[in-house]
Amino acid sequence: MKIGSQSLATCQHPRVTKFGWTARLALASFARDKKGRQMGKFSGISGFFAALLTAAAAQAACEGRDLIAAMPPQERAALEAKADSQPFAQGNLWQAERGPERIILAGTYHLPDPRHEAMLARLTPLLPGVSQLLVEATPEEEARLQEEIAKRPDFMVITDGPRLSEQLTEAEWEKLSHEAQLRGIPAFMADRFRPWYMAVLLGVPPCAMGDLKEGARGLDHQIMALAAERDIPLRALEGYDTLFSIFGELSSEDETDMVRASLLTAERPEDMTVTLANAYFAQESRLVWEFTRALSAGLPGMTPKELDRQFGLMEEVLMTKRNERWIPVLLAAAKEGPLLAAFGALHLSGEKGVLKLLEGEGFEVRPL
Repeated sequence: MKIGSQSLATCQHPRVTKFGWTARLALASFARDKKGRQMGKFSGISGFFAALLTAAAAQAACEGRDLIAAMPPQERAALEAKADSQPFAQGNLWQAERGPERIILAGTYHLPDPRHEAMLARLTPLLPGVSQLLVEATPEEEARLQEEIAKRPDFMVITDGPRLSEQLTEAEWEKLSHEAQLRGIPAFMADRFRPWYMAVLLGVPPCAMGDLKEGARGLDHQIMALAAERDIPLRALEGYDTLFSIFGELSSEDETDMVRASLLTAERPEDMTVTLANAYFAQESRLVWEFTRALSAGLPGMTPKELDRQFGLMEEVLMTKRNERWIPVLLAAAKEGPLLAAFGALHLSGEKGVLKLLEGEGFEVRPL
């Protein structure tokens, strides 16, 4: 499939676009001060991804085009029809009720964007009736993860076995080291990183590698700030060790596939950043899922069987298992009073999305 003159294969691979808070927490090795000095191993994990990708200066520098909007009308219509065939395909704000139990569910976008103001304006009047806020990761969970990563460098760094340069072809390594250096990562350091980690780093546009001290936050953290101002209790939907279980289930083959796919897309990440953001703010996050599947289908050598394998693995590990684990947490919290749950918008839709799972538990689900 083509987007204008641009092949889908040259866009961002879905594995790199779907990590949510787990990716944000993983990207911490290259926080530097204004003199370019590294600020310490795994410094600033909890905010690195958000700070990298935007803050006002980074947003101004990262200019790309919306690849979905650029599709030929017939192809875009087919993509939209496929997305709309899934349950709860459109919408970022929902309510689930079962008798006296009430859950407000806000689908979030993890990166900073001035357009978040619209969602915050919708949520603010709802907060007085909320007994607690549930999010993917609280600041406490993020801090615990930071401590654990410091104890387990082998999670992100190759401490035994072949280096990254030995796992790739000479041409692949040459391209990877070039792209890494564009992002402020010396080649000798990139050579030591686990493939999945390097794949995530390559998903960050070089234009966004600015001052990491700006402190810009995505919608999740902005909602947490509103709740804190109102003394609303905060709880995590999942434990700090989620990152370890997610990437611990990947085989070495899967990891190598990730970094190779990232190399195919590393030159144009700005376009995908714009595309994902625009789809979210149009309340069409399911469209992103179908679009990224189309991206994968366009990768060289990607057969239908391999596409199903990779997407099935990604959906199971990053989405379905987490959604299913969140349901008991949501059900228990709902018995304590009305609550607000805020998490990545891609978790809302689909046959195994959070909304469909709640419907299966007897909740009436409707948009707000």
